[in-house]
Amino acid sequence: MIEFLTDYGLFLAKLTTAAVIVLVVVGFIVASTKRSVHQDGLDVEDLNKRFENLGDVVRRAVHGKEQFKKDSKGRRKDAKRLAKKGSQRQRMFVLDFKGDIRASATASLREEVSAVLAVATKEDKVLVRLENAGGTVHEHGLAASQLVRIKARGVPLFVSVDKVAASGGYLMACVADRIMAAPFAIIGSIGVIAQLPNFHRLLEDKGVDFEQVTAGRYKRTLTMFGKNTDEGRAKIKAELEDVHELFKNQIAEHRPQIDLDKISTGEHWYGVRAMTLNLVDEIRTSDDFLLEAASDYDIFSVTYKRRRSLSERLLGGVESLLSR
Repeated sequence: MIEFLTDYGLFLAKLTTAAVIVLVVVGFIVASTKRSVHQDGLDVEDLNKRFENLGDVVRRAVHGKEQFKKDSKGRRKDAKRLAKKGSQRQRMFVLDFKGDIRASATASLREEVSAVLAVATKEDKVLVRLENAGGTVHEHGLAASQLVRIKARGVPLFVSVDKVAASGGYLMACVADRIMAAPFAIIGSIGVIAQLPNFHRLLEDKGVDFEQVTAGRYKRTLTMFGKNTDEGRAKIKAELEDVHELFKNQIAEHRPQIDLDKISTGEHWYGVRAMTLNLVDEIRTSDDFLLEAASDYDIFSVTYKRRRSLSERLLGGVESLLSR
């Protein structure tokens, strides 16, 4: 009887665990769907108004209701007077890029860049708030190419790094006319890596054969399940060195003041150290830069909202958990 109860208890525990897992997965899918109900489209926000509204909340609390009304009336009069004079302020367009391994935000970035270039002139500026720890080469290379489009049109390009621009992230950042970084932002990691597990010996011990047929000497160099060769390893190493050389060439083209031998070791540095190596031009957060610029520029945040597929949302959730 005791053995039966023990087995029954274990069965209930397994059943409960399985039910909890199913509920968690379903809940995640439902939550992801609700968060992504928006349609594709461009969203433009006036950041000057946002800063002013934030300031108004504090002014009302500090100065009192009556004084706040007087100050607001005075600011409105000043604005009307400037409008009558026809004074045209410069514009600044702000783009946000939060990267992942696959640089999936590139799909939105290309739309945002196209929208900005449709109206921007050489007197305007573009600021990209970049947060990117790197990932696949070809996708981050495409993201960097989108930023090069801005420079090619003669529009000054600024990049601000508050947290991280490493590896593929710095591949993007280095094309800017000016790079700003927070004191403890992670900068650099100018190197290339490839790694994969190999289960050949495990399969061999279990009596499992792995067959792979290719056409072309280097169609497959390293494999997860077959026996790897020194020739395959040498080929992969040569390919990584070639990518590394391309990475360094891009940095040399856009930031010739950098000593490539010092910074192309795969190391990363915090902002204050990165500045001594000319990886960045200024120690400053994006918040400080924008608040100061608001007195001289009309600033607009440009965001292209793209509805992601279910698979993208699930993969994004997994990548977020892994990064944490």
